[in-house]
Amino acid sequence: MATCTGHFTAGGSIKFGDNRWVDEAHFWLNGYVNKQNCRIWSEANPQVYVETPLHPEKLTVWCALWAGGIIGPYFFKNDEGHNVTVNGDRYRALITNFFIPELRKQDVQELWFQQDGATCHTARATIDLLKDTFGDRLISRFGPVNWPPRSCDLTPLDYFLWGYVKSLVYADKPQTLDHLKDNIRRVIADIRPQMLEKVIENGTSRLDCIRASRGSHRLEIIFKM
Repeated sequence: MATCTGHFTAGGSIKFGDNRWVDEAHFWLNGYVNKQNCRIWSEANPQVYVETPLHPEKLTVWCALWAGGIIGPYFFKNDEGHNVTVNGDRYRALITNFFIPELRKQDVQELWFQQDGATCHTARATIDLLKDTFGDRLISRFGPVNWPPRSCDLTPLDYFLWGYVKSLVYADKPQTLDHLKDNIRRVIADIRPQMLEKVIENGTSRLDCIRASRGSHRLEIIFKM
């Protein structure tokens, strides 16, 4: 995998392709998609209703994405092997036991690490761990470089990965969480580097648009494949 380097210019712009973006998402066995956390683009504005599962079965899935590839998926489980949601302790265990060992397998230098402002990401113990690992190359709330809150449309996992994966993993109507896991692994493994290059190109154009508008909300930003 190519060496990954990154920097910030004096104007504060990000070299988008050199960031390692990380995030989690819920995958519900019944196919429910929370459209507040997952951007799915369409030429028309559909009439959407929201289903709330009464007894939800779901997986909490983590991935890291950059121009050179995807690390993951990682499924959160407790010591008994049961599927669980993420909290600060589980997130730090992920970073220490999974993400950092995976990084060491790659030729990565001067890597920037970016995460959103979820509470499990920004607990003091978590930020201290990330600072120890990445130094000043941390883009996060309470980190050396702040990232604007509520910026889903600038995060590749939100504007591309989760929506893309969820659009495919339910095609054969999985009936068990293990089946759903297999589908998630397969779909992510099938994402080619050329597609990720386009994802990062789109992210760069989004940043240019936001900078030109001085950070105002842009309804016309679309994802182009």
